[in-house]
Amino acid sequence: MKIPQLEKKPEIKSCHNITWEDNYSWIHQSNILDVLKDSSKLLPEVRKYLEKENDYFEYQMNDTKEIRKKIFNEIKGRIKLDDESLPYKDKNFEYWTKTTTKGNYSIKLRRKIGEEKVEEIWNGDLEKEKLNTEYFGLGDLEVSFDDKFLGYSLDLKGSEYYTIYIRDIKSGKLVTEKIEETSGSIEFSLDDKFIFYSKLDEHHRPRKIYRHKIGTPVKEDKLIFEEKSEAFTVGIGLSSDEKYFMITSSDHNTSEQYYFKIDENNPNPKLIQKRKRGIIYSVNSWDGYFYKHTNENAEDFKIDRCNDLVEQNWEPFVNAKDEVLIGGLVFLNHWIIRSETSNALGKIILRNPKTNEEEEIIFSDEKVIVPSISLIQKDKDTNNVYLSYSSPKTPGRTFLYNLKSKEKKLVKEQEIPSGHNPNDYIVERIECPSHDGRMVPITITRHKDTILDGSSNILLYGYGSYGNSMSPGFSSTRLSLINRNIIWVTAHIRGGMERGMKWWKEGKLLNKKNTFEDYIAVGKFLIEKKYTSEGKIIGMGGSAGGLLMGAVVNEAPELFLGLIMAVPFVDSLTTNLDHSLPLTIGEFDEFGNAKDNKDHFDYIYSYAPYNNIKKMDYPNILITTSLSDNRVLFDEPAKFTAKLRDYKTDNNLLLLKTEMNAGHGGKSGRDGAIEEIALDYAFALKIAEKI
Repeated sequence: MKIPQLEKKPEIKSCHNITWEDNYSWIHQSNILDVLKDSSKLLPEVRKYLEKENDYFEYQMNDTKEIRKKIFNEIKGRIKLDDESLPYKDKNFEYWTKTTTKGNYSIKLRRKIGEEKVEEIWNGDLEKEKLNTEYFGLGDLEVSFDDKFLGYSLDLKGSEYYTIYIRDIKSGKLVTEKIEETSGSIEFSLDDKFIFYSKLDEHHRPRKIYRHKIGTPVKEDKLIFEEKSEAFTVGIGLSSDEKYFMITSSDHNTSEQYYFKIDENNPNPKLIQKRKRGIIYSVNSWDGYFYKHTNENAEDFKIDRCNDLVEQNWEPFVNAKDEVLIGGLVFLNHWIIRSETSNALGKIILRNPKTNEEEEIIFSDEKVIVPSISLIQKDKDTNNVYLSYSSPKTPGRTFLYNLKSKEKKLVKEQEIPSGHNPNDYIVERIECPSHDGRMVPITITRHKDTILDGSSNILLYGYGSYGNSMSPGFSSTRLSLINRNIIWVTAHIRGGMERGMKWWKEGKLLNKKNTFEDYIAVGKFLIEKKYTSEGKIIGMGGSAGGLLMGAVVNEAPELFLGLIMAVPFVDSLTTNLDHSLPLTIGEFDEFGNAKDNKDHFDYIYSYAPYNNIKKMDYPNILITTSLSDNRVLFDEPAKFTAKLRDYKTDNNLLLLKTEMNAGHGGKSGRDGAIEEIALDYAFALKIAEKI
């Protein structure tokens, strides 16, 4: 089949007295946000090109149909399809969710406490069927405090424009007008007369909080808060003691919070602390105190408290620790629970508020785990919680844990129907020096029979942006590669917060290249230690992790056998220069402002994957994107693919697959998600010659 070619329409661009040519900028439409909501507005010639790329993808991947099907069945075979979550006791009901063998979406159930009759209040598969839609994205699902109403929000395109619905649970009928173009979150007032929601502006940014009186026209909704800065977005939530609503306005790097009492007839949010650039804080309320989680004068966060938001005489409650990320608080009547993260490993800390003594809750003998605690009921007068953990080789286990007696009882274990023996796998936590001597944590998961003589392929996964840490939890899907002797490696590179805020700061703005250097250093270290060899690494990353893939392959293509790039942020300079796009302004403190700052421009220009494609051999590359993605527009990977075809001097695979009815997260539904994973893994096995 003929390799698809996107038509060239050269455009000379300039900024800060620098000019460059962009042959494919024409595919970015000025009405791009309208295209995300209605794909019929896509330029016909662009649609034709994307369809040709899809056809070419299917042609080149035709020999993987069997392995895709096999992997799909393997992954699905490791999922207990007819599963139920543990119940959560509200005041009058206990609530839980379940999935079924045939269904793709969850079902929400409830039972009156003390009774046996089970009531189904939400069935995602039936809802999707009623709407007759291909894509079905559920944003929020909330029950009112009196248990009468069900609030839910839906995105039927993948563009993350959510419509809110409020339904009477007993009759099944809608009780108010639908509310369109929201962020999707729903917050009921405690008297259940109102809901609070955030409205999206013309750039898809939630900057306004409205109060809607259930049963009244949407046009009468009251605006209670508006964020004036286009860089900040807003959300609303309830304090732990249910005495205050908290409005948070933030970008990635700075936050500001307002509060009002739950019974205010005309909410007038009051400012807690004026925003300061680089200062993140959040305030919660419990048992007569206000608790502030903040990085002010505490790079890796601390927690202060006071008993009055007027005087605000804050006193230390949890002190800062260097390169130890202090998490927020969970309150019970007799206990306070918090988390810590250091060296890419999490801990759960228990505090007795009467004595202020703290102790770590020990979950397992395994060293590399992801621990968590969740509440079992709304009533906080209890010593019991759900304690859970998983590791790269051990499926999730949940215990009913008594914080006082330390007794624990296994109440749920992630079942792998097709079978799983954790002893068949080896998990290692090692670290390697980066270009500047900083030690990068690495999590390695391999089959015990995989030989470490340099002959193995590794899949090297990375992200490294926004302070997002990569947790070393269990993934049953990865076993389809690990069982075929592909070693799975997660590089905990800078740009995340695995080693605190400093780890993030050292991987953003004018330090962004540390992210790429860390990843390359990990790859070279694994070659040196005989986990693999040069040209046997399969890189994998999505979104900002796709930016990582594009940057490192331009820098060190010889390391890789191939790359798997999902919704990749590869035309990062063009996007950064366009302040009308949904995420650009809010990410100035992450990537910089190239339009208004020459230093930022020069730096981004020097690594932006699209701008730095070279005349050289590239490894095999699979790029996936979605037509309705508003976070990373489809035209970024499309342009990147087209330019790569012009420049690369090899005959390796270059494939672009566009989902025509999906968003940033790909297809909706369980089967859709598994299909996409099976596709990625089939590509990895194809280029590794394991099919």
